[in-house]
Amino acid sequence: MINQRIVFLLWVASFVVLTDQVTKHLVHTGMVYGSSIPLIPGLFDLTHVHNPGGAFGFLAGQSELIRKIVFIFVSGLATLMILYFYHRTPMNFLWLRTGLALIFGGAVGNMTDRIRFGYVIDFFDVYWKTWHWPAFNVADSAICVGMGIFVFHVLFKKLPEGF
Repeated sequence: MINQRIVFLLWVASFVVLTDQVTKHLVHTGMVYGSSIPLIPGLFDLTHVHNPGGAFGFLAGQSELIRKIVFIFVSGLATLMILYFYHRTPMNFLWLRTGLALIFGGAVGNMTDRIRFGYVIDFFDVYWKTWHWPAFNVADSAICVGMGIFVFHVLFKKLPEGF
């Protein structure tokens, strides 16, 4: 019998990965690289960009081989850590399990791009006048929401015993 905990993880992570990969495919095939579609003029566009680096372009200037090795290793390690923490999280900690599953799904979504393309496809572009937040995607959003849930649990001491 499949463990209920694993089923939940797979549902949440699969939803994140599927949504992430479908939206990236639509951007990759439906928009010219570098083009933008204003959704909320002066605030939010869809912009097709590639991020060969990590968060905020970290290591973007390194060779593709170095980036692949570093980011796939780090993503793999992070994924294993998330699975470890998820396994140790009791069933009654639904929000914490959800947060960890979101992080896991986001990591898998971005790791999929790195393996396929050597870069991550980003497209959400939030800006104000000349200030731009770095472009991001569905996987990045899931990771941020999941981390927010995790940080909430840490700050308010709502972690399970032995975590």
